[in-house]
Amino acid sequence: MSLKPDRISQVALRPVAADDEEGFLELARLSADFHHPWVQLPRTPSSFLSYLSRSDQVNAACMVLCLKDQNDLVGMININDIVRGPYQKGVLGYAAFLPHAGKGYMAAGVALALRHAFEHLDLNRIEADIQPGNSASVRLVQRLGFRKEGFSPGFIKIAGLWRDHERWAITRDMELPAIP
Repeated sequence: MSLKPDRISQVALRPVAADDEEGFLELARLSADFHHPWVQLPRTPSSFLSYLSRSDQVNAACMVLCLKDQNDLVGMININDIVRGPYQKGVLGYAAFLPHAGKGYMAAGVALALRHAFEHLDLNRIEADIQPGNSASVRLVQRLGFRKEGFSPGFIKIAGLWRDHERWAITRDMELPAIP
């Protein structure tokens, strides 16, 4: 698997911080229709604070993807529900912010998040649960080498509705995207 080298070199992934609140919330509101019905991002100060507080790098790692040259927020990437012990796994979540969607930045960011998960969080497995109609997300995980493992009806409650999801996963021993 290969990624556009120019995209990898243009982005940086870092933990979300309190200073991100204003820009994050503005971009989340701007991108709300784009993400419907796939995901609901924090769009209020209280939901952002909740999001920020759960990012303890033990149970969850909540990160923002930024353009290096301008520090503009491009999207958010999470590794949620981290389970230790014999599992050593986490669940991946991600969303691009408009106007940066569709430009290849998220694939680069998720590749960086996988590196972080396997090298720094010492996880062995990352799972991605994707609604079947979310073809952009399915293409992203396919391009990064995830394998489809199954289908779960009524798997996750989003916007008040139980939604079906495909289960995708990648493990440390699989071929990972090359990152320059």
